Amino acid sequence: MAGPAQNGALIYSNNIMNLARFYQSLFDMKVLRETDDLISLDRNGFNLVIHTPPFRMPEEAFSRVKLFFTVDNINETKNAAINLGGQSFEGEWANPLFKVSNITDCDGNHIQIREFTDSHQTA
Repeated sequence: MAGPAQNGALIYSNNIMNLARFYQSLFDMKVLRETDDLISLDRNGFNLVIHTPPFRMPEEAFSRVKLFFTVDNINETKNAAINLGGQSFEGEWANPLFKVSNITDCDGNHIQIREFTDSHQTA
């Protein structure tokens, strides 16, 4: 896989090494990238990112597992999520490759949506 994943799942963990070892051993996942804050694993094109929480995680109403999907337009996707019974959260974060925001589905499951810059869009 070249570059950041387009779709996959993110798991917040306070012990990323231990959790990565679990998934590597159980599902024969391979490490794609490792930093102090995250470990990116892959198996047959499925990307699993194990990430240190960016903030103190509340125990209630917070999902430690979050799907992520690439979208063409973050704002349109946020509006569509609301129209379909989901929620949209304030805030966007960006790096040189893509920007992200968070929504929920109609059952309240958290989803990160990613909009890649034109130069980093994949087919």
